[in-house]
Amino acid sequence: MISATMAAAAATATATASPFSLLRNYGATARAFANVRAPLRRSCNFNSVKFLLPLHSRRFLSRINVTNDEEAAAKGAAVNANIEGPTIYDKIIAKEIPSSIVYEDDKVLAFRDINPQAPVHVLVIPKLRDGLTMLGKAEARHGEILGDLLYAAKIVAEKEGILDGFRVVINNGPSACQSVYHIHLHVLGGRQMKWPPG
Repeated sequence: MISATMAAAAATATATASPFSLLRNYGATARAFANVRAPLRRSCNFNSVKFLLPLHSRRFLSRINVTNDEEAAAKGAAVNANIEGPTIYDKIIAKEIPSSIVYEDDKVLAFRDINPQAPVHVLVIPKLRDGLTMLGKAEARHGEILGDLLYAAKIVAEKEGILDGFRVVINNGPSACQSVYHIHLHVLGGRQMKWPPG
């Protein structure tokens, strides 16, 4: 049961709301209800306490978890980065793994990302990587492959209706969260991009 003091503090915080004092009122209300405790449980996980957190805090925690997962996957993938064996993208090129293809020609393949970060998120990969596992390994002989990838990104943007505003991202190495060592571009669009990225 809420005490009369706590109820009065909450009412005062609500009654004095103005555009400039919303955060202060949120803090006062939070302090007023600080002594209200949820019953203790033997095990506690994110789902069991999410009702206690404001929506924006839950989103922030979700982003932290996703970011940590991506960083862990990138570090794990970097261990095998110098091995020239087939990648998941080679299996997609060979049609051994299904994908939602947006564009394809004899040199590149573009398909929708399975974990999109924007309304439009398409990966563009070369069909022949010629040792080009990451941009940091590029040599002069790779100029044609890199040019084909960028031109395909423009075609994808055109096909997806985002030619007036899109972003092309190349992750290079574990610090940039590269998780597949087969050079690829991310074509992102369909929403306002923020600056600085990352």
